Amino acid sequence: MFVIVGLGNPTLQYEGTRHNVGFDVIDRLADKYNITVETRKSRALIGKGIIEGKKVILAKPQTYMNLSGESVRSLTDYYKIDEDQELLVIYDDVSLGVGQLRIRKKGSAGGHNGIKNIISHLDTDVFVRIKIGVGEKPKRMDLADYVLSRFSKDEREEMEAGYEKAVRAAAMILNGETDAAMNEYNRKVKPEEA
Repeated sequence: MFVIVGLGNPTLQYEGTRHNVGFDVIDRLADKYNITVETRKSRALIGKGIIEGKKVILAKPQTYMNLSGESVRSLTDYYKIDEDQELLVIYDDVSLGVGQLRIRKKGSAGGHNGIKNIISHLDTDVFVRIKIGVGEKPKRMDLADYVLSRFSKDEREEMEAGYEKAVRAAAMILNGETDAAMNEYNRKVKPEEA
């Protein structure tokens, strides 16, 4: 059993914001693999299905970003999963260009409050994550305002390509190909490749 968690904030107010890219990837995985993510469990919306021959739970915590760990801990306990082998967390990163990916097997929260809360609740920073770039915040803009802002039309096109890459990377990770996914997606994308 693999639990794939996309981070974001619930309610329509936050749909399409930079902070909700984790939810957006879960929606794309759900669409591609015919998984309905509507069941309420462990303070999350979840859906059960099969991706690449593996049983998965897709989850969108409903605790609001900064309390994501409460939901993730409840899910990992309920489904008795091994966090370092069977948990994948997908979330936004302001230090990466729009639509770029960075895959990690472990690491600090890097200032991301949702990840900080997950690390605190799991008492470990060893779990696979896919970070999706949402672009660097403008100099004079507050970080909270920036991550709750929406993408421009051009950025939305780049994000769609990023979401597709994240879906493919998640499938590779489920197949035990985390290192290959890191090699494929962690390199900087040159403008002519985008």
